Amino acid sequence: MAKLVFITGASSGIGQALAWRFYQAGYSLALVARRTEEMLAWTKIKGISPDRYQIYGADVSEIDSIVAAGQACLAQQGVPDVVIASAGISVGIDTAQRGDIDVMARVLATNNVGTAATFHPFIDPMTRRGSGALVGIGSVGGIRGLPGHGAYCASKAAVISYCESLRGELKSSGVKVVTICPGYIDTPLTRKNRYGMPFLMQVDDFSAKTFQAIESGASYRVIPWQMGVVAKLMRLLPNWLFDRLLTGRPRKHRITGD
Repeated sequence: MAKLVFITGASSGIGQALAWRFYQAGYSLALVARRTEEMLAWTKIKGISPDRYQIYGADVSEIDSIVAAGQACLAQQGVPDVVIASAGISVGIDTAQRGDIDVMARVLATNNVGTAATFHPFIDPMTRRGSGALVGIGSVGGIRGLPGHGAYCASKAAVISYCESLRGELKSSGVKVVTICPGYIDTPLTRKNRYGMPFLMQVDDFSAKTFQAIESGASYRVIPWQMGVVAKLMRLLPNWLFDRLLTGRPRKHRITGD
């Protein structure tokens, strides 16, 4: 019987690339996103066998919505071998703007609460079985805060810490918790950035490296590895130097386009 992977954010970008990589490796797919029509069109373009996937419409920022999708997967396809909380949003904010506080709330609801709610339905079934992997998508941006990226950096720092906490909680259960921290990956999300993106990686290369990390049982991996080195160096910089280096750096677009 084919293994099963449950992936949120499967209608585009990293989530979709991971779905294809796992399918190529023989997995069946539980595809989750708000845009179900786009996921269905993608499965047809790729020629994915209808008996090897199910589509679940859900909004990860709404707890009951994503929990219901997880429960539907359990009922229709069984307990997944891998669950990947890939759905996420990245948008710049200006804390001086009242509307951007609402934007930050939505980023945290999607990237943080959405990750926990994605994992929630599967923890008890995986624990009873004694196996499985829960994969959180952090970011190099979660290692140090970048100007204009307050919501995104805070959310990804929280994903890293949350997954670390969960890993300790599940250590003796047989269920692995994996934290993947992408650097700059070529997706529709990053193509809007107006600043340099060192070591930019193609999304298919990223999905291949991520698949290897999950299959090997890694607990934490920065991809590409060069950004892991950059992240360690950034962490070591004293605040005065870090702040000076980032002065005047272009900020991420806000939701208004500014």
